[in-house]
Amino acid sequence: MTEPVVLAVDIGGTKIAAAVVDGDGRIVAEGRTPTLAQETPEVLWKALTDLLDEVHADAGRPSPAGVGVGCSGPMTWPDAEVSPLNIPAWRGFPLRRRLSERYPGLPVRVHNDAVCVAVGEHWRGAGRGHGNVLGMVVSTGVGGGLVLGGRLADGASGNAGHVGHIVVEPGGPPCPCGGRGCLEAVASGPSLLRWARGEGWRPDDPDATGADLAADALAGHRLAREAVRRAGRAVGVALASATHLCDLDTAVIGGGVSQVGAPLFDAVREALDVHARMDFARRLRVVPTALGQSSGLIGAAALVLAGDRYWTAG
Repeated sequence: MTEPVVLAVDIGGTKIAAAVVDGDGRIVAEGRTPTLAQETPEVLWKALTDLLDEVHADAGRPSPAGVGVGCSGPMTWPDAEVSPLNIPAWRGFPLRRRLSERYPGLPVRVHNDAVCVAVGEHWRGAGRGHGNVLGMVVSTGVGGGLVLGGRLADGASGNAGHVGHIVVEPGGPPCPCGGRGCLEAVASGPSLLRWARGEGWRPDDPDATGADLAADALAGHRLAREAVRRAGRAVGVALASATHLCDLDTAVIGGGVSQVGAPLFDAVREALDVHARMDFARRLRVVPTALGQSSGLIGAAALVLAGDRYWTAG
């Protein structure tokens, strides 16, 4: 019997990735293309379908068992009419319906991109073998997904695990969601840059980026290091709340900010030492992603290939 494969897609604000993924979570063929975020809806749709055709051909055109997609939100779920904040070309775009029309008879499953990262890491990555896992993406925003009892927890609207909007600083900086003091308002890449600049980091270099801030933190620059430690402490406070509520055993952290490594993770663990005081919460294991940039694609594939654990909708 031919091993099942899935067409997997990861749609973000700067790039679209697509792959053919087999039943063991291995990527058979993969490609990427820029997200034409400012173009018309149909131009962006064509870029996506052209990429899918390309990776399918590269894999030898196997018969897919379905299509799995991670897409930045917000979206209606499970219908997946998507309106990604960082993709103005799509507002209420019927992504799941359009893919179902293109691949008739196949299951098409679409979830939030951060949820797919959590699923990928639980299925084949750093959360494998652990039943209660929070997967986090700390990047331009902060998102997450939640696996409890070995199964993806969706919540009432598909937004369970949205750790970026746990309040870590009541009365703190404004968040894009409209609240104040959310984890995203403190620990996201843009928030880190804003805070560091406000404290006087690189005043003569207005074009300095998050990558520059990370490099300075690793080199021991005081303000850059404190910016990263501030983000890490906020992540630790959020994780303490999450694990007290959900009795987690593992938190997997990915995304661009996590690439700083030890300065961030050390601060996360120090905050957990202060705020996670119940015996069960002190068991929480905090680790970086094992699958890197492939987490989202592999998680999107798992929506189909391991749907008994990761897909509860129709």
